[in-house]
Amino acid sequence: MNKLQYETSPYLKQHATNPVQWYPWREEALELARELDKPILLSIGYSTCHWCHVMARECFQDPEVASVMNSHFISVKVDREERPDLDKIYQSAHAILTRNSGGWPLTVFLNPRSQIPFFAGTYFPKRSRFGLPGFVNVMNRVAEAYRDNKENLEQFEEKLLQSMAQFHGSKTGKSIEDYDELSKRCRNTLVSIYDSEFGGFGSAPKFPHPTRLAWLLRHWQNSRQTNLHDRDALDAVVHTLTEMARGGIYDQLGGGFFRYSTDQRWAIPHFEKMLNDNGMLLSLYATAFQVTGDDLFEEVLRGTAHWLVSEMRSSNGGFYSALDADTEGEEGKYYVWRRNEIKRCLSDEEYLVLETLFGFDKPANFENRWHFRRTDSWRSVVRRLGMDFDHANDVRERAREKLQSVRSTRVRPSTDIKILASWNGLTMKGLARTAQVLGDRNLLSNAQRVADFLREGMFDGERLSAVWCDGESRISGYLDDYAHVLDGLLTMLSVAWRSVDVEMAIALADSIVQWFYDAQDGGFWFTPHDHEKLIQRLKPLQDESAASGNSVACLALSKIASLTGEPRYLEVVSKTIEWMRRSVSEQEVMYPTALRCVERMKNGNSHVIIRGPSDKLEEWKVSLLDEYRPNTDIWAIPYEDLGYVPSYLPPPVTQNVNEVVAYTCRDFVCSLPIRSLEELKSALS
Repeated sequence: MNKLQYETSPYLKQHATNPVQWYPWREEALELARELDKPILLSIGYSTCHWCHVMARECFQDPEVASVMNSHFISVKVDREERPDLDKIYQSAHAILTRNSGGWPLTVFLNPRSQIPFFAGTYFPKRSRFGLPGFVNVMNRVAEAYRDNKENLEQFEEKLLQSMAQFHGSKTGKSIEDYDELSKRCRNTLVSIYDSEFGGFGSAPKFPHPTRLAWLLRHWQNSRQTNLHDRDALDAVVHTLTEMARGGIYDQLGGGFFRYSTDQRWAIPHFEKMLNDNGMLLSLYATAFQVTGDDLFEEVLRGTAHWLVSEMRSSNGGFYSALDADTEGEEGKYYVWRRNEIKRCLSDEEYLVLETLFGFDKPANFENRWHFRRTDSWRSVVRRLGMDFDHANDVRERAREKLQSVRSTRVRPSTDIKILASWNGLTMKGLARTAQVLGDRNLLSNAQRVADFLREGMFDGERLSAVWCDGESRISGYLDDYAHVLDGLLTMLSVAWRSVDVEMAIALADSIVQWFYDAQDGGFWFTPHDHEKLIQRLKPLQDESAASGNSVACLALSKIASLTGEPRYLEVVSKTIEWMRRSVSEQEVMYPTALRCVERMKNGNSHVIIRGPSDKLEEWKVSLLDEYRPNTDIWAIPYEDLGYVPSYLPPPVTQNVNEVVAYTCRDFVCSLPIRSLEELKSALS
């Protein structure tokens, strides 16, 4: 056993019995490296990563490889989900050193005196293959290079740090262009790189890019308000979401999305399921369903939410991080089928329906087996079979339940049981939006349970923890944790008002300003002001798999400003947008969420507050879902909630407490009371 045996991270625990003398990232390891003058071999990965498992089997479990590692290096293991700060820094270093995109496992060799890298790679086999050098040979050459050239590293490191600063830094000095022009350029770029045949952006591997799709939906809605009706933008979103929902990237039996597709057609995924991806896609599909009413989108919403609640929820109300891609050392084994297995489980009618829907009469699509993906729309399948639609639905559901029951007897992929604040914030938001558009109070209750767990288990009233695992919260939260939890709370408040959620949201907003805001230049640091000193302190702005913490914090603070009537938040937002300005202007398609911040500042902060008894408020809230209103926040505050109420609202008149009254507000100025739903809709239009 090595030093990882004392850690709570499931990923680090996976390596606790390796013959490698692993250390976690601690001062103990850094000091030992300096004392022995050994380079640090930094390995970053996560527990559900397929190629991390492969390198572990081939290298870290091998005594020969371990002997070289132990002789020449101080080896440090990092869970990238617990330490995204380290991952972001050393991924950018890898990109600069290799001029290639990074990934996991990330393998970096650091100068023990400075922790600055001088060699980097990702996956290495033990011996040379796949055009990759063998890890043993790499380590011997790196050790030799360090021994012979360590006195000459200083000049190299200075240039690398300069390049890394440019890699992540937001440029300043150029006035932001007219928002309409930026929006037009972003729209044109997204439509030009959109795959009109299979949906999505680019070829293989193909990722969902939910922030780009969400921006296109907003752009389409805004175009309707100016009578331009950009149908191409809406079609790109609907087509992409339809192809994903029919494809193998969506688990057709159990619900939920896999991380990405290995091909252009969304057919065969990389088989890990990540909480953050599913939380974001719930929000996106909820909006798409609100806009289109598409039955397929509703099916995806219900299936994904059911998978989350039934398989990923902890008893404390929080959600676990991920399901592994591998089972018994084989990627996708849990999910794929042989045709005779399927036939044995089903009646002739059930098999005919699924064969027609999933193409079992065609060649196998994954290593002589079938991974389920729809070959046509469900309605087309039913018409082709000449079946009654309701009966066909019953047959399909029976078949799905039978196959799901059989699949559940297989060895299940391992679950990473870490609870991450930022990913739970994304999931809280997704569940709340799904509950809102489906009218599902059970899903709303699950979203509120997330908030309750975060408040009671990971938040002390000022500071939020990043991770909860094995009964304890640890690691001070990063910007993304605060920003996504705050965003989730605000979304949930728009569905159902609870004063405890408002109070937590305000506390988180204050903490973002106190612990992350760069008062000199604007923007928010990724790490709090009292974080350990690393080789670089980042203010990341570009959207990655999720929206950037800077952009989400900017949007959330502008909403908090509107809700509370506190202009001090808008001062922070304004300076942050000034800091963002040149990055957004130069390459707006990489910053769709930041572009939303610019749009909100341009258009002003618009919101509606509705007050009334709970039963009557519900009718108004449901009626207002008839239209997608991305530019207006709507808060319905019941008279029964005696907690937080914005101070700028007039107190309810005693004789009118059974009536509903609404106020439309813009930039801290509110309308006279509106007492009819029709009048409110007219004001909003």
